[in-house]
Amino acid sequence: MASEGRSLRIALASPAENAWSETFIAAHIERLNKVELLLSGGVPPRNASHGGPLVRTTGPWSLYDRLAGRRFGGAPGLARHRLVERLKAFTPEVMLAEYGNMGAEIAASCERAEVPLVVHFHGFDAHRPDYIQRYGGYRELFRYASALVVVSRAMEAQLLAIGAPREKVIYNCYGIDVDRFTPGRPDLVPPHFLAVGRFAEKKAPHLTIAAFSKVVAARPEARLTMVGQGRLWEDCRQLVGELGLGASVDLCGVRKPEEIARLMHASRAFVQHSVVTPDNDHEGTPLAVLEAMASAVPVIATRHAGIPDVVDGERGLLCEERDVDAMAHHMVTLVDDPGLALRMGLAGRAYAEVAHRVEVQVGRLQHILERAARST
Repeated sequence: MASEGRSLRIALASPAENAWSETFIAAHIERLNKVELLLSGGVPPRNASHGGPLVRTTGPWSLYDRLAGRRFGGAPGLARHRLVERLKAFTPEVMLAEYGNMGAEIAASCERAEVPLVVHFHGFDAHRPDYIQRYGGYRELFRYASALVVVSRAMEAQLLAIGAPREKVIYNCYGIDVDRFTPGRPDLVPPHFLAVGRFAEKKAPHLTIAAFSKVVAARPEARLTMVGQGRLWEDCRQLVGELGLGASVDLCGVRKPEEIARLMHASRAFVQHSVVTPDNDHEGTPLAVLEAMASAVPVIATRHAGIPDVVDGERGLLCEERDVDAMAHHMVTLVDDPGLALRMGLAGRAYAEVAHRVEVQVGRLQHILERAARST
């Protein structure tokens, strides 16, 4: 379903080889009106949906591109050079760069091709010092970009703190499909908890497990299902064994969206213990938190990044980062009080319906792109 905004010739650049692999980017590709050139496969991008790859890494022409790249300092320089040519040939009205580092890599190419640039920040790209330093504090990006879209108030404050122009920073959080994630009845299901996300350091799955071990000690009937994969999965599997939680915790791996929706309906609450990592990595606003709210499942999480923007005392229970005792206490509270879980879940669903419909949020992004296109 496309946004209701006017049809634009939009180019979209995403770092992933499969640009549909991240739900929020897939929503942009599918619902904006209209993404006609998709660039992907690295930062800067090396693949394009039209006109062939920007840099060929296989086949008989790959040797030619390796040699050609020497004129531009390697494959990234060649990709940026050819991006200019592709944009001039394709003539999009606006470029949407997913992630700040992608925007920084292609800003000069967009400027040379005279294509307005909108950059959508998502998390680490706004906070990690190594990225900020690599791109000179994003000064050139901030100068050229028409708009800088952020998904949390903390991210908004961060970009302003490092020098982004106030008039270019626009808060527009993610949306979810409230028809796919329909409301359940957390008060009528057993005291089962659900976590969904990559097993990555900033999501601290080991701290969720540590908190849950305290819940099981007090309420043995409690159960925890953790959906996802990632670098910390094996460490978490070992931790489950060491804590004697094999019968209480299910590390079930990756699941399809429809399976996650069913798991939401079988859960008393959604849990996520996000933290700032030693290298200052942050979340944006976790999409799974919004999906839980749309499912009328209360959220137990940390006061991290965009989570407090959407979860408050009416829609869930928050604790400080790394406070496993407080998280455990919140879980026990909802084990003991199914009625509270229902009231919080219904409040979350009502909020998601009003503030986080995907068609509304993508529609707002469409208008941001339209304004950028008109500004040239």
